[in-house]
Amino acid sequence: MAADNSYQADEKMLAQAHPAFRYVVIFGKDKIGAFTECTLPTIDWEIEEVKEGGMNTRTHQLPGRRKAARLTLKYGVCKDTLWEWYKDVMDETFVRKNITVQLLGVTGTVITGWYIQDAYPVKWTGPQLQTDSTAIAIQTLEFACGEVSFDPPDSSQADGRRN
Repeated sequence: MAADNSYQADEKMLAQAHPAFRYVVIFGKDKIGAFTECTLPTIDWEIEEVKEGGMNTRTHQLPGRRKAARLTLKYGVCKDTLWEWYKDVMDETFVRKNITVQLLGVTGTVITGWYIQDAYPVKWTGPQLQTDSTAIAIQTLEFACGEVSFDPPDSSQADGRRN
């Protein structure tokens, strides 16, 4: 019965959110936040340049390590689950979690998603609160990312690989 209540709470959170909240953050099957903007990680590689003696026309470029990647979500609302995770990280309990970020269409259907392994929150920026402002609970939330992969909405493996 608790699972039904959790599902209803997820749907209620999304129903009450403005339609602009199109990016949903998911742990396992639990929707924990909705955001209006999402900047996916830039995934690039370090390049090691090797100069070969006697070859003056070019430099060999060998692939190195993947550079650090970060996911940024802006202008959002969330459940306490996300804040508790951030507090754990602040207390130096670095709990890495696998998360999914889904892009929703106007009707709330999933258009696409991204699966991020070993993520943890590294930056939380709150809004500047003013009585005449309509600012929301989270201005910016940034995650350090492990492996990032495309997660289509009809993926048959999706449920098996999430926390």
